[in-house]
Amino acid sequence: MSRTAATPNMEVITADGLTWVNIENPSEEEINYLAENYPFHPLDLDDTISRRQRPKYDSYKDYDFFVMHFPKYRKDERVLSSTQVSFFIGKEYLVTVHSGELKPLTKLFRECQIDEESRQEYFESGSGFLMYTIVDRLVDYCQPIVDKIMNSLEEIEEVVFTPGIPPKNLIKKISTLRRDTFSFRRTMLPMRIVIKDFEKRVSKYAEKNLSVYFGDMVDHAEHLWFALDEIKEIADVLFDTYFILSMDRFNDIMRILAVLATIVTPITFISSIYGMNIELPIQNETFAFVIIIGIMAAVIAGALYLFRRLHLI
Repeated sequence: MSRTAATPNMEVITADGLTWVNIENPSEEEINYLAENYPFHPLDLDDTISRRQRPKYDSYKDYDFFVMHFPKYRKDERVLSSTQVSFFIGKEYLVTVHSGELKPLTKLFRECQIDEESRQEYFESGSGFLMYTIVDRLVDYCQPIVDKIMNSLEEIEEVVFTPGIPPKNLIKKISTLRRDTFSFRRTMLPMRIVIKDFEKRVSKYAEKNLSVYFGDMVDHAEHLWFALDEIKEIADVLFDTYFILSMDRFNDIMRILAVLATIVTPITFISSIYGMNIELPIQNETFAFVIIIGIMAAVIAGALYLFRRLHLI
C-alpha cells in the first residue's frame, strides 16, 4: 500500500514486505533522507544527482547500485537525448531516482499505487523481479522510438531516389536522423553491458528463477542495438548517395549552361560585328538580315551536332 513520504519529491509503496521508494527530480532533502535511512555510499548518492554518469553498477554487502540511461525525445528542442535512472536495490527495498521524464516508470508506479493486483504481482516475487519489470518496460519503451526513426529513414530513402530536384530541407532531415541515431547508439552501447550482467546482479534479490525473463530482456536490447546499427549504415549510405546525386545534378546543370554559353557566344559575336556602324560584307544586300540569321542558325546547328556527337547533350 502507498504511504506518506518524508519529502515532497518522494513517494513510497510498501507491500508484501517490500518497499518501493520513488524519487523524481531529487534535491538535497531527498539525498539527505536516503543517507540517514539507508546504508548507501555517499559517492553513489552523489551519482544520483549527477547528469554526467555513464551507465554502471556497483555491488556492496547490503545492496547493489545501478545507473542506467534511456532515450528521451525532447519535443521543445526536437532532439533525441538520454535521461538517467538510478536504482538502489536491497532485499527489502528498491529505490528509484530519476527526472520523471520516462513515462513507463511513472506509469508503473501509479499502477502499483492504485491497483492491488499489480502490487501483488510485482511485489510478491521480491525487489529483483520489481526492478526487472521496470527495466524491461523501459527497454520495450525504446522500440517505438526505433520504429519512428526507421519510418523517417524510409521516407527519406524514397525522396532521395525520386527523380528531380530534391527538397531543400532533405539534407537537414538526413543530418537530424543521423544525429538522433548517434545519440541513441551512444545511450545504448554502455547500457548493453549493464543489461548483460543484470541477471547476475539482481537475481539474488528475486524470490523465483528469472533466467528466462532476463534472457528475453537481453534479446530485446540486442535487437534494438542491431536495428540502430542498420539504421546508421543506411543513413550513411543515403547521405553519401544524396551528395553524389546532388553533384551529378549540379554537373548536368553546369553542362547545359556551358552548352548554351558555347552556342550563344558566336551568335553574340556575329550580331555585335554587324551591329557596328561600318561597311561590312553583304551588309547592303537586299536579304542581308535573312543571310545573317541563316549564318547564326547554321552555327547553332553545327554546335548542336558537335555536342551531340560528343554526347554532351
